[in-house]
Amino acid sequence: MKYALLRGVVLISIFLASFVGCVNADNVTASKEIISDTMTSNASTACSNELQMKIIGIIGGVSWVSSADYYRLMNEMVNKECGDLHSAKILMYSIEFEKFSDEERLAETGDWSLITNTMNDAARRLKNGGADFIVIASNTMNSLADEIQENVQIPVLNIVDATGEKVNKSGIKTVALLGTTYTMEQNFYRDRLEKKYGLNVVIPNETERDYINSVIFDELCAGKLNNESREQFVEIINRLVDVDGAQGVILGCTEIPLLIKESDVKVPVFDTTTIHSEAAVKYALNMT
Repeated sequence: MKYALLRGVVLISIFLASFVGCVNADNVTASKEIISDTMTSNASTACSNELQMKIIGIIGGVSWVSSADYYRLMNEMVNKECGDLHSAKILMYSIEFEKFSDEERLAETGDWSLITNTMNDAARRLKNGGADFIVIASNTMNSLADEIQENVQIPVLNIVDATGEKVNKSGIKTVALLGTTYTMEQNFYRDRLEKKYGLNVVIPNETERDYINSVIFDELCAGKLNNESREQFVEIINRLVDVDGAQGVILGCTEIPLLIKESDVKVPVFDTTTIHSEAAVKYALNMT
C-alpha cells in the first residue's frame, strides 16, 4: 500500500514537472535568439500552425555536396526560429550530377537545350509534388531562374537577389565575385548585382578564374577539401582586396563555402548557400 501511494506521488510530481517544463520551453522558445538579424518574430503564426508553413522545393544535386548543406541549414533555421521540434517542410529533387556535368559542358559551348530541359523537369516534379516555391541550389543554374518560374508558375527565389540584398544591407559597395567560370564571366550575375543593387563587382583574372573553376568541379563537387586549394583561394581573394579594392567577397558557388570561411580572409564573406537558405526560410515562414 505504501509503495502504491509513493508511486502515485512520484507520478504526480513527474506530471507537474513536465507541465512546468513545457511552459518554460515555450518561454525559452519565445525569447530564443533568431538565426540572424534579418529574421524576426513575424514567423510566430507559421510556427504555431504548421499548415501555414510553405513547402520549400529544392532543385539539388548540383552538386549533392552543397545540397546537403541547404537541407541542414534550412532545418536548423526553422528550428531556431520556431523552437521545440519544428523543422522545415522540404521537397528535394536531386539531379544525377555525372550526366548533368556533361550537359553543363555542352552549355559552355552554347547548347543549353539539354540542361534547360533537365532543370525544367526538376522544377515540374517539385511543383507536382506540392512545393509552394523553388530554390535552385546552384549559383550558376540560377541563370535559368526566371525562365523556370515562367514555366512552372510558382515562385523561384533567385540566389542573386538574396545575395544582392544582403550585400546592400552591409553597406559594402565594391565586392569580389568567385564562382564557376560561367558565373564569373557571364552577365546574369554581375549585371543583376550592378544594375539592380548598385554594386561594383570585381572578378579574378583569367588564370585565377580557370583555377577556381577546376577546383570547384574536380575537388569540391566530389567532396574533396584541400588545404593547398584553400590557400590559393585566399591568395586570390587578398589580391582582389589589395589591388581591385574589394571590400567583401561573394562566394558565388554553393560549394565554395565548404572550403572558405570568413575567418580565412580579411574582409566580410557572403556565403550564398547560407544567404539563399535564409531567404527560403523567411519566405516559407511568411516573414517577407
